[in-house]
Amino acid sequence: MLLIKNGRVVDPVTNTDRKLDVLVDGAVITEVEQQIDPEACREKYGTDDVCVIDAEGLVVAPGLVDTHVHFRDPGFTYKEDIETGAEAAAYGGFTTVICMANTKPAVDNVETLEYIQRKGETTGIHVIQTATVTKDLKGKELVDMELLAEHGAAGFTDDGIPIMDEEVLTEAMLRAKALDLPISLHEEDPAFVKGAGVNMGAVSEQLGYGGASRTAEDVMVARDCILALHTGASVCIQHISSGNSVELVRLAKKLGADVHAEATPHHFTLTEGAVLTYGTMARMNPPVREEADRLKIIEGIQDGTIDMIVTDHAPHSAEEKARPMAQAPSGITGLETSLALGIRSLVQPGYITLMKLMELMSKNPMEFYRMTPGSIQAGASADIVIFGENEEWTVEHFHSKASNSPFFGWTLPGKLHYTICNGKIVAEN
Repeated sequence: MLLIKNGRVVDPVTNTDRKLDVLVDGAVITEVEQQIDPEACREKYGTDDVCVIDAEGLVVAPGLVDTHVHFRDPGFTYKEDIETGAEAAAYGGFTTVICMANTKPAVDNVETLEYIQRKGETTGIHVIQTATVTKDLKGKELVDMELLAEHGAAGFTDDGIPIMDEEVLTEAMLRAKALDLPISLHEEDPAFVKGAGVNMGAVSEQLGYGGASRTAEDVMVARDCILALHTGASVCIQHISSGNSVELVRLAKKLGADVHAEATPHHFTLTEGAVLTYGTMARMNPPVREEADRLKIIEGIQDGTIDMIVTDHAPHSAEEKARPMAQAPSGITGLETSLALGIRSLVQPGYITLMKLMELMSKNPMEFYRMTPGSIQAGASADIVIFGENEEWTVEHFHSKASNSPFFGWTLPGKLHYTICNGKIVAEN
């Protein structure tokens, strides 16, 4: 048994924010009370095996959920694999992750889907897999969505590549709607991308690099919001970066579309100048943009236009990121800094409460993927994160295989103490 004492329970499911003790028996939370005595537990449950965690001064919250990660397995395991990705997730406070499907081979078939599911079951956290929308991510022919759903695909996405064919995408939305599964979309029209990973503007001009314009995202978001309204599909606009796109999602929601949006910590923390400071470590698709865009993203987080915070955890090797800007791959690792950046960039400046952050990082992502959200209450699964909200730590080491992050060396709040999944401690600092 595990007894967590004296912690501040912050639970968006029950809207609880107060000091409580939490008792875990096996994989389930059995009691949540103002005071739980360890000796009384031993007598009541007839066991001496009661491990006590003193969470005085710490936050006790439902395990975090990241619905947008790349674990690179199969096909690119020199960057990351399912085991190291899951370990990085645990040390970021995550008990559930949803993997993107752009592996090699892509997750457009049952064999690859089940390979990832089997490996995920051995990690200690919940590793859940999406399937592609189109065969081999080519945007032309739909996968057998019904068969993949039957075998446990959590949703559908060609993340990393936009789906340009409206007829194909409309049919995919209709089929996803019939299956009651979400479809998530990477929104960058290549016609407006002259150089990926860097915002088209002052910085790209300074670098002599074409850049990716807001228009690349905006035209795709506008189209897909209307298609979502037309089909009734549950659609996620992935890693939103443009202030205009935030406005478009807000309008689509007002019109009644079942549209959702996710934001990453790098998009609400950094601006385009980060590329000058951090080089390829700040190259990502879509790029970080101007301060006005960053503030629009925060505004969208505040008013519910943006539903989820995700990492888009995208590990690459040191050799790949050492290439010149035009040849280096886009993406950063994000699992181990996400909670800390949410506190630093959103909670500490007063934009949102810690309760709202937990909603964005646990409750909403689970609900979007049709799963019961974690909660700190009796009968709930014992998926728990314990952290010091304002306790500082320095980013010096990653449990991921990769360390391609502009946040390496930063001092951040939100030090992780424990991650507990299915009642077992899977990460401890």
